[in-house]
Parts: sequence; structure tokens; C-alpha cells
Amino acid sequence: MTAKPAVRPARAHFSSGPCAKRPGWTPAGLAIESLGRSHRSKLGKARLKLAIDLTRGILGIPDTHRIGIVPASDTGAYELAMWTMLGARPVTALAWESFGEGWVTDAAKQLKLNPTTFTAPYGELPDLGAVDFSNDVLFTANGTTSGVRVPNYDWVPANREGLTFADATSAVFAQDVDWAKVDVLTYSWQKVLGGEGAHGMLILGPRAVERLESYTPAWPLPKIFRLVSKGALNEGIFVGETINTPSMLAVEDYIDALQWAKGVGGLAGLKARADANAAALDAWVQRTPWVEHLAKDPASRSNTSVCLVLPGLPEDKVKAIVSLLEKEQAAYDIGAYRDAPPGLRVWCGATVDTADVVALTHWLDWAYAEVTAA
Repeated sequence: MTAKPAVRPARAHFSSGPCAKRPGWTPAGLAIESLGRSHRSKLGKARLKLAIDLTRGILGIPDTHRIGIVPASDTGAYELAMWTMLGARPVTALAWESFGEGWVTDAAKQLKLNPTTFTAPYGELPDLGAVDFSNDVLFTANGTTSGVRVPNYDWVPANREGLTFADATSAVFAQDVDWAKVDVLTYSWQKVLGGEGAHGMLILGPRAVERLESYTPAWPLPKIFRLVSKGALNEGIFVGETINTPSMLAVEDYIDALQWAKGVGGLAGLKARADANAAALDAWVQRTPWVEHLAKDPASRSNTSVCLVLPGLPEDKVKAIVSLLEKEQAAYDIGAYRDAPPGLRVWCGATVDTADVVALTHWLDWAYAEVTAA
């Protein structure tokens, strides 16, 4: 029996969603004046607008782009965008992991748009240079379940005819976004900043607004998808007048995370923290013979949702490692996503401390030794 490491991670929360809360987070630290108040009250709208304004400032979103809080997490935000804007021109959908595959399914089977699809196995990217941007283009900025991200936005032309739709739920606050190349971007609070679930963010560039005001889909839209009234964008949604009732407790938690983000240096500080975490895990991978990155190309390897495979180790042994680490309270929720190849997935976003990643690597060594010796 191998001796257990002397130090456990102080916070063993390595889940890729919901993700770890910020360091030092406690419920007592949340502002509660808005709780029990109407989200349409002066106070409620002010807090919602503060969340939007902090988001704009930290992410460097230009004034040309609208930012709205919408229902149903990133899924709701992305489907809202698809259902309200697609159908005006042909569609291309890119998929290299499960969430991208979900958008392909929506476009093909639900909206019946017969999209052109570019796919790649888990751990790889499709040929981004082959994409026809006369089409509307759907893609995932960071594949949460594969650990593969787009390395940059150089492959998106400035003079494109179609709209670009970026699902960036595990990319924002950790990776750069070229806002001139993105017409629609979505994410959720529970990723990257460790906020609470159920709310999505919808960011629209001018070309997306033009589409909304000039095109009416052939299918009916539920109330929670309606961004346009009498041919004009409902601007209130983008200053905090939400379509339906949000959780003000979740709003306050998101504001708390954004204020922490400002305190660590904004986007630059957040990226540096995520990069340091990913580098610490990569250093362990490089010196450990029994583990490899699922994403082979470092240029497109995620710095948040780092996915690992254990070649030659049976799936039941991999699951045993995950269970053993949870039992020891050394790591929670680090098993690969259910549709991904068997392996490990370690969240390295900014709310995780590098010291905890380093401590985790010692526990991974211990768990592997225990499982393979059995």
C-alpha cells in the first residue's frame, strides 16, 4: 500500500460545471438587499444592470454589443439565438465534442435546416479553414467535454456574410475573444467564475441585431425566446429587464464573482490564473508515463477543461481512481464526461488555486498506484 500524500487540496472542487466558487467565497459575503424584492423594482433592475456592466468591463466587450441575461443557462441562451436568427441563410455547424454535437442535432432535427457539418474526434479540431462564411456558422469556443478550444479567431473573416454563433461557456473569463469576429456569444454563470446555474448570458453584435430586426423565423417562438417586438429589438432586455423572473440570489452571487475578478486584475488576471493551473497540471502529465492529454495539439488545448486519458487502463480502473479520490476528499467530479472517451477531466479555471492543482497531482499518483496494485 502506497503512503497517502501529506497534503490534500484545500478545495477539492475540480468539477467542470458547476465549477469551484472563488477563493474565500462564503454565503455571508453576498449582498442580500435585493432578495425578496421584485426584479422589476428600481433596486432589482439596478443589480441586474450592474451584473451586465461588470461583465462588459471585465471582458472588454465593445459598446456596439448588447449583453442580456436570459433563462436556462448557456443552453437556453444558445438555443434562443438559434431559434430566433437561423433560417435566413444556409447553416454550417462545427462539432468536436458533445455540446457542439447537440447544436448540430438542434439545427438538423429540430429546426430542420439541413446544416453542413464539420466534425472531428474528441481531442481534435475539424478543418477550420474549410468553413464557408456565406453561411451562418455554429461553433464551440472551448469544448468542455474534449478539452479542445479554437486557438484564435483568425479563421473567421472580417467580411463574412453569415453570422457567427460562439458557445463560449467554458472559454470566457479565461481565454481571449475577438469581438469583431463574433456576432453571437453565449455562456453561463456556473462555468469559469463558479456562479450559480439556471441563467445564461447572450451577447449580440450589430449584425446579429440587424438579423433579429429584419428576419422572422418560419417557426413559432416561445415567450422566453422573444427578443423583438413590432420589428424592433427589445432594448430593455439588455439593460437588466429580463424576459422572465431571475433568481436574485444567483444574480448577487454572479456580481460577487465579477467583483472578485476585478480584484485579481480583471481578464488578464483571470487568464493568468487559469494558465498557471493548466501549466501545473501539464507539468505533471509530461513527467507521468501513464497519462496523456486527450487534446494532442498544445495550440488548441484548453486551459480550463483539461481532459486526460490513461492509455491501457480499463475503464473500470479509471472510474475506480475517480471514486477513490472522492472518497478521500482529494478531488470531486473529475471523471470524463459521459459521452467522452474514458478518462479524467480537471477544471483549471481561475477560481481554482494552483497549489490545489499541484496537491491533486500527488493524489492522482497515489490513486493510480492503489488501483493498479489491486
